[in-house]
Amino acid sequence: MGTGRGRGDPLPIVVGVDGSRPSDRAVAWAADRAVRMDRALRLVYVSEVWPYDMPLRAVPHDSDPVTWTENQVLAEAEQVALARRPEVKAECKLAVGGTVRVLCEGSEHASELVVGHRGLGGFTGLLVGSVSAGVAAYAQSPVVVVRGETGGRRGEAAVGTSLDDDAPVLEYAFEEAASRGLRVRIVHAVPIPRGTDEEHLAADLERSKDRARSRIAEECAGLRRRFPEVEVVEDVVQDRPAAALVAASGKSDLVVVGAERSPETRFPRRHAVRHALLHHAGCPVALVRARG
Repeated sequence: MGTGRGRGDPLPIVVGVDGSRPSDRAVAWAADRAVRMDRALRLVYVSEVWPYDMPLRAVPHDSDPVTWTENQVLAEAEQVALARRPEVKAECKLAVGGTVRVLCEGSEHASELVVGHRGLGGFTGLLVGSVSAGVAAYAQSPVVVVRGETGGRRGEAAVGTSLDDDAPVLEYAFEEAASRGLRVRIVHAVPIPRGTDEEHLAADLERSKDRARSRIAEECAGLRRRFPEVEVVEDVVQDRPAAALVAASGKSDLVVVGAERSPETRFPRRHAVRHALLHHAGCPVALVRARG
């Protein structure tokens, strides 16, 4: 089961699997991306543990029937990937520990980490959604949470910009759009200017939008030259960022947003946006942070 990789190969795409339907959808989505980006696919099943590292089950041995079940989950996940993309290079890994911790440790050696938006977890049904939320907060690589509509083709990748350290977010969105033939919709939400009376509100809002469009043009100039085939739409709106991006997700194949390297974020809005998208997005969500 699986394929070896040489030292010089690109980092793989890691997928957390647990045998659930959302997990299978995550595997299929990741298989598509792995082939497009010419990367291996690493399927990881984590045998959960209790607090204080007391295993839910005995530590697996090759003869253990539980191990057979876990290996069966991995084998079925591999079949999902190969049925979706027969040419994908898939490898499987069985690990023991806390699911979020193991996946986040694996993300340090991955190009990105992909999970379903909910799954079985160590206790069936008890930890639903906790893995996706945990890895979104703590993983070291970009994280893709596969939810909403994944099978159709809406023709857009929406990317949320804060106009502050957006380079890795925009680059991910442009690369994905170029590989799939999508349009990039750049979404920026402009708050109502403080201290503005009603008489001057419209003019001040328009000036804020003009400044945002100018900044977006600057941030995207290099990417437009690098990906001239990608159509770009600027969507500068007066709204809350979370609401604007959830709305955009209903018309997109992917939403890409920034994520901090720790939950103690310098940007509280990013936390609000992440929470809203993980619960309400109508398509897969990519949370991108810079490495280093």
